[in-house]
Amino acid sequence: MNEFTMIFRSDPALSANVTADQWKQRLEVWGNWMGGIAAQNKLVSSGNRLGDEGAVLKSTTIVTDGPYAETKELIGGYIVVRAADLAEAIELAKGCPMLTGNGGSVEVRSIIPMQM
Repeated sequence: MNEFTMIFRSDPALSANVTADQWKQRLEVWGNWMGGIAAQNKLVSSGNRLGDEGAVLKSTTIVTDGPYAETKELIGGYIVVRAADLAEAIELAKGCPMLTGNGGSVEVRSIIPMQM
């Protein structure tokens, strides 16, 4: 089995006016989706949510504000899954709540272990 990361992107403006009840519902849907992956023994790490505060260093002298100053898209978090190949990882990602009407996207990337 190989490991893949799923990187979740969305427009932060789409979550600006979400109520506490709506957040609770969203978290329940996410928990169910991730729980389904875990039940298959394919969830390696539940990852973390990422904040919108940050910077991008392009060199030791070039630093831009925010994670992505040139775009409205924000990386909101990630998880790590176990799958036989990229096609299986993509199938797991297709159930992600990020893809259900809020304009988000999921990037699926293979993880290459560091050889020391």
